[in-house]
Parts: sequence; structure tokens; C-alpha cells
Amino acid sequence: MPLPDLLIMRHGETEWNLAGRWQGHLDSPLTTKGIDQAKHLNTILQAQDLDGFTARISPQGRAVHTAALALGGVIGHMHTDPDLAEITIGDWTGWTRAAIHEHTGPVPEFAHYDLAPGGEGYAGLRQRCVRFLENLNGPAVVVTHGMTSRMLRMVALDMPTSDIAKLPGGQGVIFKISDGKHSILK
Repeated sequence: MPLPDLLIMRHGETEWNLAGRWQGHLDSPLTTKGIDQAKHLNTILQAQDLDGFTARISPQGRAVHTAALALGGVIGHMHTDPDLAEITIGDWTGWTRAAIHEHTGPVPEFAHYDLAPGGEGYAGLRQRCVRFLENLNGPAVVVTHGMTSRMLRMVALDMPTSDIAKLPGGQGVIFKISDGKHSILK
């Protein structure tokens, strides 16, 4: 599907990210480093031509806080969209990565998200990301979450879900999708 340009970013580091705890649809506040990452995103965005861009934000607190810092003075009105929320991880919400790994034993990288009891899995996340992109009618700056960012980019690049580990992640960077190409703005 031909898409408008996208600038996709993950929220800044949170207290639960630092502790290795899975948040899913819960929230924890940005750390000092997370606040600095969001401010750095603002610097990156100021160097971009954002004429015609809208801002689309996950309604979760960590994304909203990041957006306020990253988009301040760059893009005025921000629209929240529930399709940009993080993947739900059901019974494992709030668990540490170590506890999840202990519970499941060895599994391929990123497989845990599809194994979470009561979670939405990759199929549900992909469906939300497809819906979001199909409803997009112009270039957008998107503030979302780690797995949602990866899935949005995979859908935009027409990649299969099985390739999820092939795309980079990270906080404090912007992933640009333009003309079917993926690049990173730092």
C-alpha cells in the first residue's frame, strides 16, 4: 500500500524499562534519561521539514509525556489513537523479563509476545497497525511503543511478522519510512 511519509518514535525510557519490567497497557513514569531522550527527539524534529505532517500519539501516559516534550514547538495539535497503544501482554503485565524467561524457558527472540497468556499476540497488534495505516491520510509523526513501532514499520515495509527481529528498536531515535525505505534519524 502506498503510504505517506512517517516519522515513528518510541517513548523515552521509563522506570519499568529500566527495571526490565514489561508494561503492556500499564504505565510508569519517564526516567530522567527518558525525559532527555524526548528532548533530543525535539532537536531531531526541528531539523526536519514537517510541513503538512500531523502528530499521532498512543494514549498511554509514557507516549503522551514523550510527545509533549518531543513535539513542543514543532507540531501544534496532537491526536491520540488507541491503535498506537503497546501490545497487550495479558497475565505477564508487570512481570520482569527474567521472570518471563524463567517461566517459558528458551524461545526465539521476540517470541514471548506471542506466548503471553491473555495477550493480544502479533496477529492482533498487526491488525491494529494495518488499520492505523489504512486510515492515515497524510504524513505523520507517530509517538508509540517498542513493539508497536516495529510492527508499524513492518506493515509499512510489507514485511512478514516473522521478520520482527530484523528491524532495529531503541529510544531517542526516529525511524523514517519514506518511499518504501527505512532509515534512522539520530
